[in-house]
Amino acid sequence: MSILRHIIICILLISGILLPVIAVGQVKVHGKITDTKGGPIEFATVRIEGTAVGTTSGSDGDYSLSCAMSDTITIIFSCIGYREEKRRLVGASGEVALNMRMQFDSEMLQQVEVAELKKQTGSIAIIDASQLRSSPDVSGGSVESLITTMAGVNSSNEMSSQYSVRGGSYDENSVYINDIEIYRPQFVSAGQQEGMSIVNPDLVGSIGFSTGGYPAEYGDKMSSVLDITYRELDSFEGSLTGSLMGGALSLGQGSNRFSQLHGVRYKSASSLLSSMDTKGEYDPRYFDYQTFLTYKFSDRLKGSFLGNISINNYVFTPVNRTTTFGTSMDARQFTVYFDGQEKDRFETYLGALSLEYRVNRGTALRLVASSYLTNELVAYDISGEYWLDQAGTSDIGGELGVGRYREHARNRLKASVMSFAIKGESAINPRHTLGYGVGIQRESVMDRSREWELRDSAGFSIPVSPTELSMVYSLDSKHDVSSLRFTAFLQDAWRLSTSAGFVTVNAGVRMCHWSFNKETLVSPRVSVGFIPEEHPGWAFRFATGLYYQSPFYKEYRMAVADGFGNQSITLNKDIRSQQSVHIITGTDYTFRALGRPFRLSGEVYYKKMSDLVPYEIDNLKLVYSGMNESSGCATGIDMKLFGQFVPGSDSWISFSLMKTRETLHGINVPRPTDRGYSLGIFFTDYFPKIRRLKFALRGVFMQGLPSTAPRSTRDEGYFRMPPYKRVDVGLQYALLSPVKDGESRSGAWRWLKSVWLGVDMFNLLDISNVASYYWVTDVNDVQYAVPNYLTRRQFNIRLSVGF
Repeated sequence: MSILRHIIICILLISGILLPVIAVGQVKVHGKITDTKGGPIEFATVRIEGTAVGTTSGSDGDYSLSCAMSDTITIIFSCIGYREEKRRLVGASGEVALNMRMQFDSEMLQQVEVAELKKQTGSIAIIDASQLRSSPDVSGGSVESLITTMAGVNSSNEMSSQYSVRGGSYDENSVYINDIEIYRPQFVSAGQQEGMSIVNPDLVGSIGFSTGGYPAEYGDKMSSVLDITYRELDSFEGSLTGSLMGGALSLGQGSNRFSQLHGVRYKSASSLLSSMDTKGEYDPRYFDYQTFLTYKFSDRLKGSFLGNISINNYVFTPVNRTTTFGTSMDARQFTVYFDGQEKDRFETYLGALSLEYRVNRGTALRLVASSYLTNELVAYDISGEYWLDQAGTSDIGGELGVGRYREHARNRLKASVMSFAIKGESAINPRHTLGYGVGIQRESVMDRSREWELRDSAGFSIPVSPTELSMVYSLDSKHDVSSLRFTAFLQDAWRLSTSAGFVTVNAGVRMCHWSFNKETLVSPRVSVGFIPEEHPGWAFRFATGLYYQSPFYKEYRMAVADGFGNQSITLNKDIRSQQSVHIITGTDYTFRALGRPFRLSGEVYYKKMSDLVPYEIDNLKLVYSGMNESSGCATGIDMKLFGQFVPGSDSWISFSLMKTRETLHGINVPRPTDRGYSLGIFFTDYFPKIRRLKFALRGVFMQGLPSTAPRSTRDEGYFRMPPYKRVDVGLQYALLSPVKDGESRSGAWRWLKSVWLGVDMFNLLDISNVASYYWVTDVNDVQYAVPNYLTRRQFNIRLSVGF
């Protein structure tokens, strides 16, 4: 009844039926206290000068107090580590909203200096969102490009936001934006089709990321969690970015009650794709609009809305292709002349509404309703005539094979996901928090797919038939399916100070039921962190749990052959969730070197997996078998050195060793995303004598993936692609130096925060990385894997304006 009463009062207030009643002779002052980055400050002291009236801010930075009316009221804001601030209210009466942004206290040091980096005791690592603008990548500073330089995270296609974590598939990673789980396209089979990441970097406020052992509040995936929170503003701000590949605009405004944030992005990758071996007319156009609105109905009730519209169009008319491959002693050249066109369209719509009600200072309830719709269309008719020759030969004796092929596809998929959830958090005491939640989700999928390939290689049709012309590949799918999922979780978190040190514990359990296969899952999870009292520079953590990969549509699609080379898709209603047991132990060691802070992190992990649904990777398209027919494991070690190699600029180096195995049809083989080693580098610097000039480097080096022939599996044979090596660099020069928080300009430039001119060089070393292979057959019936190379060196100019 208490919740209902507050909601009714709020509605009456908004409608103007009930006027606010303020005690006679009293002034009510309330607002939000934030730091220079807009983050809330907890336990800040707010008091009235010359009186005993005072209060402290809550976990969200909000405060409220009442005092007697006076001609002048002086309010003092203070908090350890921040400058004390005073504000005077003259002739104040009734209700007054007063927000405060507090500055870090740096007067004693005469400069801003980080004394120590925050230690990680849980399974969720916090990533500084300000690094996004420094990262040079073709997506324009995406979150995914930043995390792929982290230990245990791999991506080998610069045009895609998909990534693999500790040997898991691209579909084993949960992505949340403001508590809303995000789904990804199903039909994408090449990076250039995908467009932009769903996460708009200009709107990001905080980034949490876990490579395993994450708490029960997060959903049913086996590898990782990316948790994004968009910003809430308390003033006007915006940014405008333009480059040779597109542009982005973000605008936002906030007050004590209402905050709005909007972002528009447009991208065209024509110049980037033109550096690939296949020449033609590339016309990819990607558009994205996102909004995040919040409204504070009262001190206890707050509502928010998250919206997204994404439209990606990919049009490609190929003309020719020339690819040279092999070795210096046995070089070959593959030449193709094309006819036809590909037209793809991917549309995504998302709307999510949430209401948060604070029952009391320690308990908050949140209701979240969301609807997600994706509409995907892939259509192409492309034919080609190819020649396979010994490279460097022009006589007829150098010809190895001549052939032609025709590829056709009309694939249409509509998928909608509607969900409703109630989540809560109760602070039993300052060091003990209970989290809980229940939810229901409805999924609907409409699939209409038809694709085939006709191939004539070395003078005969493949496969050879004396009576008819057969397709080398044919697939048909026509399905409509709906299902319900029910979820619930309960988790308990403790933070304890003992004589031995500081201890954190998070223990919980998650439940899920799926109506499609009548499966009910229960997954317990626990993590422990410890910082010893005698050695506070060290932090230790351990996590374990049972994690399930609840199948989505393409994971339970099963191809059935009819004996004539044709395949049709059936849905496996006996599919079970894949499962993985995580065992992770790690440590952080913080230290100082060269007068600056550093953190050395390491984690050792083991994942035991069962009821796996095997898959193979065709470029970026994951082709699942549709059956639980394998088991496997993954083990490895991740290391990361993080710190300020130059003062005031964060950088890191990560290194991973990993081994994955899978028992497929009785044969022990590596998993499709097996990387024996990987090295990631993110380095930022500035020039001491030219403080306006900044430098950023992003490098990735990793072992190549296992690869198979078309429509084959690893137990029948595989080989490894060449290692993936890529270095991107960027230079930025401040045409207008950034203003510090709390300061402003004067004159004509008073509305501008900063103006940066940047120059990027993508794939600095001009390395030809392999994305996949096209297979051809010569006159001796020998198959050759012709590499499909990724983008080459590319130059970009960008201009960024903050206001």
